[in-house]
Amino acid sequence: MKRTTGAIAMVGITALLLTACGGDTESDDPTTPDAPAAEAPADDETASEDAGEETEAPPAEEDAESTEPPVRDQNAELVIWSDDVRAPILTEFADQFGEEFGITVQVQVSTDVRQQFKDATNVDQGPDIIVGAHDWLGELVQNGTVAPIQMSEDVQAQFVPEALEATKFDGQIYGVPYATESLGLIRNTALAPEVPASMEELVANGSSMIEAGDADQVMVQAMGQQGDAYNAFPWLSAYGGGIFGVNSDGGWDAQNVIIDSPESIKGGEKIAWLGEEGALNVNVGGTEMEALFAEGKTPYMVSGPWAIANVKGAGIDYAIDPIPAFEDGGEPTPFLGVQMFYVSAKAKNGAIAQEFVNQYVPSLDLQLALFEAGDRPPALQEALDQVAADNEDIAAWSAAGQGAPPMPNIPAMNAVWGPLGQAAADIVSGDDPADRLTAAQEEVVAAIG
Repeated sequence: MKRTTGAIAMVGITALLLTACGGDTESDDPTTPDAPAAEAPADDETASEDAGEETEAPPAEEDAESTEPPVRDQNAELVIWSDDVRAPILTEFADQFGEEFGITVQVQVSTDVRQQFKDATNVDQGPDIIVGAHDWLGELVQNGTVAPIQMSEDVQAQFVPEALEATKFDGQIYGVPYATESLGLIRNTALAPEVPASMEELVANGSSMIEAGDADQVMVQAMGQQGDAYNAFPWLSAYGGGIFGVNSDGGWDAQNVIIDSPESIKGGEKIAWLGEEGALNVNVGGTEMEALFAEGKTPYMVSGPWAIANVKGAGIDYAIDPIPAFEDGGEPTPFLGVQMFYVSAKAKNGAIAQEFVNQYVPSLDLQLALFEAGDRPPALQEALDQVAADNEDIAAWSAAGQGAPPMPNIPAMNAVWGPLGQAAADIVSGDDPADRLTAAQEEVVAAIG
């Protein structure tokens, strides 16, 4: 696997970890961070008030430091909201689109795209297009805030099938995908040259390194004091468990919660074991995880493509592999996440928005540009083939995500993140897996209603 050199400004994070009473709860995964946030009280009043002000929005680069909701640029004929990582890239393509069609296009930075989009759209001040994760879909459709995408069959055929499938709700396409992502095992090859044959071998290797003084942690994965359901899923799914069962059409069934199933509980017992062995730790959140790995304090990290930039920046020799199976046959399987472009149901320029997402998002240039920004495998097959030819990470992530089910995009997922994440953290801390997952099941079922 390739090696790059550079510096990473994370000195001192390890010390903070070692002295802290608990880790942070920040998820490192860009697919899910808005899910827990959606459970927090939304500042609708402030958002609505701000959205109603007819002030000219600053350019994207000036907005990047603000945490305030963006205010729709009333002078622009097409407005796109994105995070600060993707916004500079999209601005280039938005300018091209504007010149081609003779319109003014504005890309604005949003620090919480999903919530700020919902708040602004409710007062008819939202953007025409947003960029976000596919698991927002069910809630956005339920709220009537996103519109179906009128995508031709020719354009559909250009995408990786799993990526396109994730854009659908009740059989209708609601987004144009640009990247996929899943969890895998990232290995410091200087500390662990060989791929562990099993999770048991991984734990044994990590424990031996600690005893020899060559590492401080067996393995790191984002967990934190409040847990992380996204990161816990591979272990819960290892024996056929998970969150929801499926209906007769193969879709996720919100009325069939399986968090307390025997299969999920067996996966929960593995979470308990990993906690006992020090491979999972509630004092390790997303920030601590990346710092420990970057400082060479652990040979293994379970994370996704978004973590690679820091690994490269730290000059770590690394390899990416699927999460190892357990010796008794359990196979941890992560979720597949898809990043995509949505069109607002209340877009002021719906036809133009449809033109942008159908003509520009499937372009090779835009897909490659967004790949460079996030190291996620492109959703466009041509772009995926091109980057995979020169980038062995892409093939590795593809193998790590093989067989991964798309993360549920039904609204009921909002009832899952908090209770299941906390249950996972409590199990790592010593709670009985069966008791704790049964309690989480009851909480989730009650919340779904």
